[in-house]
Amino acid sequence: MTKTTRFTGVFPILATPFDDNENLDLDSFARLIRFMARLGVNGVTILGVLGEANRMTDAERQAAIETAVAAADGRLPVVVGASHRGTRAALELSRMAERLGADAVMLTPAQEPVPSEERIFEYFARVADGMELPIVVQDHPASTGVHMAAPLLVRLAREIPRVACFKEEAVPTAPKIRALIEGLGERRVPILTGLGALYGIFDLQAGSDGFMTGFAFPEVLQAMVRAMAGGRPEQADQLYRRFLPLIVFEQQPGVAVRKEILRRRGLIAGGKVRHPGGGLNPHAAAQLDQLLQQLLPGVDLGAPLQL
Repeated sequence: MTKTTRFTGVFPILATPFDDNENLDLDSFARLIRFMARLGVNGVTILGVLGEANRMTDAERQAAIETAVAAADGRLPVVVGASHRGTRAALELSRMAERLGADAVMLTPAQEPVPSEERIFEYFARVADGMELPIVVQDHPASTGVHMAAPLLVRLAREIPRVACFKEEAVPTAPKIRALIEGLGERRVPILTGLGALYGIFDLQAGSDGFMTGFAFPEVLQAMVRAMAGGRPEQADQLYRRFLPLIVFEQQPGVAVRKEILRRRGLIAGGKVRHPGGGLNPHAAAQLDQLLQQLLPGVDLGAPLQL
């Protein structure tokens, strides 16, 4: 039976915790997911770019999926990144996620020497035909080198019923979101904002249905979505402006900043980034100290933010 997930609201992209020896820290991973369930997010996404999926073995991926599904315990959907340069490999990763109890997969195609929109379409179509999970199409040219025009994305939604959501990260995102909404027409596929919420308020104004991204304080994104849905766009804008310095600070290359914030929140035991990824340098750590003190003075970072 095909699973159904409502792709609106906030789906945090989760970091994958490692110990000091770069081994998977599954206890921290489970704690992170339980905290997200406590926040009441609409789902979680694992094994994405933030999750360092490209630095993990298949056995480690399996362990991470099993841990995530068990920790979620049916309280929230688990979306699993299953992208791969090869179509068959992407299908096998998607089948693994399906077999282990995931609720959806997230896919983006890989760059080829000769770009071909037809091959991109075939990539998604073949994976969709080979398993029964909903597909989140990730549009992130910065990491993939693949530029998918709005008409191609619209075609994916119209001709592949298993395409259930777009994760929009192609800059400028707001015009792309508007183009997708206009092109989709009656088959309105949800569109979630990525890029660490860097353009979050503009994307919400353009019609985004929420966020699927790795910002370390998803409570902020939840509050923004609630404000927009409740007809309070000024409140959403105020939240965005308040936390924009931290959103921008998190945009530094790599995942070290976000992992360090999650460590400071007590959600993961350590902020280790797997080699060849780099850790947080002392100067950036001092800047983070100052920034968190300015934004959240005296706040217990380990508790859900009250906004």
